[in-house]
Amino acid sequence: MAKKLDQILVIDIEATCWEGNPPHGEKNEIIEIGICTLDIPTGERLEKRSILVKPERSKVSKFCTKLTTLTQEQVDEGISLAEACSILKEEYGSQDRVWASYGDYDRQQFERQCQYRPNIYPFGTRHINVKTLLAIIYLLPREVGMAKALELLGTPLEGTHHRGVDDAWNIAGILSELILKRR
Repeated sequence: MAKKLDQILVIDIEATCWEGNPPHGEKNEIIEIGICTLDIPTGERLEKRSILVKPERSKVSKFCTKLTTLTQEQVDEGISLAEACSILKEEYGSQDRVWASYGDYDRQQFERQCQYRPNIYPFGTRHINVKTLLAIIYLLPREVGMAKALELLGTPLEGTHHRGVDDAWNIAGILSELILKRR
């Protein structure tokens, strides 16, 4: 099936994390999927959404709550990763759209968590790494974080940094600037 190129699905995840090594038996797991749809013809960000995901094998640490503002109680109200992936596929057509994230972490984390679960990986093969793209276009000596990228573009950070929904919105803004700059 042909890829739909009129919109890009911008994704940013938050995952369980710890100040040092994870407690025995725990691994990083997705706890929030931030989504922002970017309309390519206009460069407009059309919507944003947060899907909270209940982790199966880890708990939200105090460090993680401090970083993301997400608590264990909030993610306990979330849905399973399989349900979240179904939403991406069914409501956003994620398998037929180009998708983007800031860096490779989001793509790799989805791949890790979906590898032993048949047919739940929600994306196709077309992924844009906005972090690398920005560094190439601006001839930077190395990739920079999202907050620095916004600063470079003269764009204020909107919302709360390290919340998937707000980071997806900001990343879509960065990608929009990069696309519009080249027209």
